[in-house]
Amino acid sequence: MIAAPVSTVFLTAGTLRLAPGTTASLLSAVLILCGAGALLQSLGVWRIGARLPFVMLPGGAATALFLQIAQDHGTPTAAGSVLLAAALLIAVLPLYARVVRLFPPLVMGVTVLLIGIAMIRVAARLVTGPDGEGEPRAVLLAGLTVAATVGAYVLLRGVWRQTAILTGMAAGVLLAVVTGLGTFAPAPGSGFSLPALLPYGTPVFDVLAALPLLVFSLTTLAEITGQTVLNSETVGRTPDPGRDVPRVARADALVSLVGGLFGTSLMVTSAENIGIGRLTGVRSRFVTAGAGVLLIGVGLATPVSRALAGIPEAVVGGSSLVVYAVIAVMGVEMLRRAELSGTGTGTMVAALALAAGLLPLLTPGLYDGFPGWARTILGSGVVAGTLTAVLLTALLGRFDRRDGPHDDVRSRRNHGKKHVTS
Repeated sequence: MIAAPVSTVFLTAGTLRLAPGTTASLLSAVLILCGAGALLQSLGVWRIGARLPFVMLPGGAATALFLQIAQDHGTPTAAGSVLLAAALLIAVLPLYARVVRLFPPLVMGVTVLLIGIAMIRVAARLVTGPDGEGEPRAVLLAGLTVAATVGAYVLLRGVWRQTAILTGMAAGVLLAVVTGLGTFAPAPGSGFSLPALLPYGTPVFDVLAALPLLVFSLTTLAEITGQTVLNSETVGRTPDPGRDVPRVARADALVSLVGGLFGTSLMVTSAENIGIGRLTGVRSRFVTAGAGVLLIGVGLATPVSRALAGIPEAVVGGSSLVVYAVIAVMGVEMLRRAELSGTGTGTMVAALALAAGLLPLLTPGLYDGFPGWARTILGSGVVAGTLTAVLLTALLGRFDRRDGPHDDVRSRRNHGKKHVTS
């Protein structure tokens, strides 16, 4: 599971053009926080952590939104957005049962699909550069990295497939050095050190700019619910979402609050825990607690972080293309679970929400003449699409509930059955 934090940091560093020293510090922070989160979720403290075998990781979708905010409004605003989103998640936990109903699979599918599509463009810029004109050498190196990632995924089996991204990245670095398509330049530094506090400067709090992460933090409650139930079943514990989900979310939020001070995006309890647990047969939460201790140790060993910080941008770009394409496919899978049909309102909701979310991507200057607050909301494809999905689901859902009983009665009459309606 170390592949997720490593690849996420590379993507962040490449997108934001961070110096090697800052990249090494950020990687140390992410690894330490992953370890601390694993300890918190596995062992539990009071009402924080569900005492289940969970390892915490930086969320791919959350990182994508963090980078979007950083590119549009600056890294201090992105760091402030993480703090705002984590605080919001803590604040809404008493209303958990009501909030989670706002984000059915249809809404989550639209959100995740739009995140993946938007960030594929960002990943491509790592290969082409800010001007969008890629050098053939960089494009070739990115393509070789993608090919190596696909090869690793095909050849590896079981739990080892989780390392396909990291394996492809390592192969990309090797090819860059051997062929001369890129350079590998680790950052200098000492043996052990703590990550830098506030690497982007003092956080800036802008609620409008933070909207993508604020909305996403609420959608995570639905995802956390499913993961907690599945993990409980995997380890043989009776699922209790009302008790365990707020504890998992509270730990996620607290670790994210600390992460925001060290330059990371939102930290989440990853769905990879369920797959790895089922593949390996690990059921003990003390095993994941031990993994947390190991992650903290690796995070403090800065030679590892400094070496990993020297990976060429084109390699990071190639790996990122795979990651964000997978995120987009995850959105499609969520939409499939929504059971869309040609006659249901869900099809209309998905269509209009995707249109609202894709318009800013396909026509970047569409809202230039609008007030600043409107540009921030409508100009973010993720925010516009998600809000459209939430509002239309609530609005059209009323018509479904109103028409449903009549349709049901007509159907039953057609079968010649007598029913008493109240």
